[in-house]
Amino acid sequence: MSDVASLKQFLQKYQALKQEISKVIVGQNAVIEQVLISIFSGGHSLLVGVPGLAKTLMVNTIAKALGLEFKRIQFTPDLMPSDILGSEILDNDRQFKFIKGPIFSNIILADEINRTPPKTQAALLEAMQERSVTIAGHHYKLDTPYFVLATQNPIEQEGTYPLPEAQLDRFMFSINLTYPSFEEEVQVVKLTTLSTQSEVSVVFSASEILKFQALIQKIPVADNVIEYAVKMVGKTRPNSSTAIPVITQYVDWGAGPRASQNLILAAKTYAVINGKLSPDIEDVQAVAISILRHRIIKNYKAEADGISIESIIESLF
Repeated sequence: MSDVASLKQFLQKYQALKQEISKVIVGQNAVIEQVLISIFSGGHSLLVGVPGLAKTLMVNTIAKALGLEFKRIQFTPDLMPSDILGSEILDNDRQFKFIKGPIFSNIILADEINRTPPKTQAALLEAMQERSVTIAGHHYKLDTPYFVLATQNPIEQEGTYPLPEAQLDRFMFSINLTYPSFEEEVQVVKLTTLSTQSEVSVVFSASEILKFQALIQKIPVADNVIEYAVKMVGKTRPNSSTAIPVITQYVDWGAGPRASQNLILAAKTYAVINGKLSPDIEDVQAVAISILRHRIIKNYKAEADGISIESIIESLF
């Protein structure tokens, strides 16, 4: 099968996937689209929103429809790294035996990741970047495909530890979840107060996901689109010569090279799910806010003037 035919097949399966997810999840179309873009681009996502917006249900439903193993880790202030990675125990034969932790799965939901101290947050770093973990000197590969979908309470809630920039940078997307509309909430109540539950069919297999990830990686991108993405990221750095006035005035720290890579990868996937064979500048702009939102650090002046990160990013287009 040619690459073009494979991309058309992917688009059909993607649309069927969204149809299956919509059996359980009402609304949140933009959120679901961004989570799926990050998955098919091989990235991780950070979901930011108040409790009770069905984040766990959404991730569970996506995992079922993708035919992947799913594990949820509830992050708490007393969670230890070994609770995530696993630990070695002495068995009956006086031999050390490794008991795998919940991180050994295809999709990890790291629930309320900012409720646990930095030491435990850091346990995810190697897994997210290298798709492997090192425990007691032994190296363990994680099954592929592998994704971390983390949820985060808004920072102003009590008892939270802000994620360090190094860890934030490992998430392809930072996705804001908002309350449902009146009509959507009515539909949610109707669905969840009945005894019948919709069954989600499996649309993809693990091997198909890996195949389509590799196919999306191969998509050619015009030089002017790559240059546009790199210039946009360069403009976010207040000390660079290309920084625009709004950046020098309101930003302490800009995005790094990983943001440029993620812009192009996500733009490729976004183009494919919209029926294109190669991304253009509009596709880069479509994914830019969620990719740059957590990589640009505002200063106190932006807070005082009520300037949002989203408006700063839009000024870069």
